[in-house]
Amino acid sequence: MQVITLPDHDVCIYAPPGGVYGILAAPPCTEFSLAKNGSHRKRDLDAGMEVVKACLRIIWHCQAHGKLQFWALENPVGLLRRFLGKPAYTFYQWWFADLGIKRTDLWGQFNEPKQQVFERPDVAKTTNSMTKAFSDPVCPAEHKEYVKQFDTPIKRRAALRAITPQGFAEAFYLANK
Repeated sequence: MQVITLPDHDVCIYAPPGGVYGILAAPPCTEFSLAKNGSHRKRDLDAGMEVVKACLRIIWHCQAHGKLQFWALENPVGLLRRFLGKPAYTFYQWWFADLGIKRTDLWGQFNEPKQQVFERPDVAKTTNSMTKAFSDPVCPAEHKEYVKQFDTPIKRRAALRAITPQGFAEAFYLANK
């Protein structure tokens, strides 16, 4: 398995190898986020779509030069629906025992992962747990190098929140291996 992620790889210029089995692409949601509504920062949908188009280019390339067993483009529910249409699957992160409560869309061709949790967690407890989990001292070891590049706690927390949740990733893998 090869993981292609920022800042180590730039998907806008990435050339995939042959024989790719499957792709789970998660472009940054910054410009498509509903949370940005009412924000003082202006949206740059063109910049956001550049990364989405790069992910789709990689998927198309792999499909044209071999048979992908699955592909999916993942992003929180938001404005990306305006560009890609209705998603094939929408889930809550907590369905897979992850701390987040946000809904996430998937577009593509894949087997749906099996939901593992059926009772929604208490939002206040989840939010407090999430805040603690994303604080610098508690940052998971595998993400420490990635988040060090961000210069403020708010940016580091946003970077960690953007990582595909582990429980969902494992359930997706099991459904599509």
